[in-house]
Amino acid sequence: MYTDPIADFLTRVRNAIAAGHRVVEIPASNLKKEMTKILFDQGYILSYQFNDDNVQGTIKIAIKYDKETRESVIRKIQRISTPGLRKYVGSTEMPRVLNGLGIAIVSTSKGVMTNKKARQENVGGEVLCYVY
Repeated sequence: MYTDPIADFLTRVRNAIAAGHRVVEIPASNLKKEMTKILFDQGYILSYQFNDDNVQGTIKIAIKYDKETRESVIRKIQRISTPGLRKYVGSTEMPRVLNGLGIAIVSTSKGVMTNKKARQENVGGEVLCYVY
């Protein structure tokens, strides 16, 4: 049993990219669904599908690869706030990932969103991960 489901989500995606898989299947939760929607909206994954059964459900993610180089669009996906050390930031200290080229996924009081949207809505929160 794992104690950090978000780290498990990120590790499954990272391992699928390293192995060159097209699709990865992950146990679902509401937070993971929101993170998946953000990755899709920002263009880091091709598509996703939520499969709900009577117990927990799964998320199927189709990983996006570059056509010429056959490398994943996601260069790095890194957990920032952990259960042992939470990282909270205010709206003015919102991190810039790769000088604005990457995104940070932030859990705020208004829901899960990117660092850019959190800065626009003037809310702070817990920095879950960096993606670039």
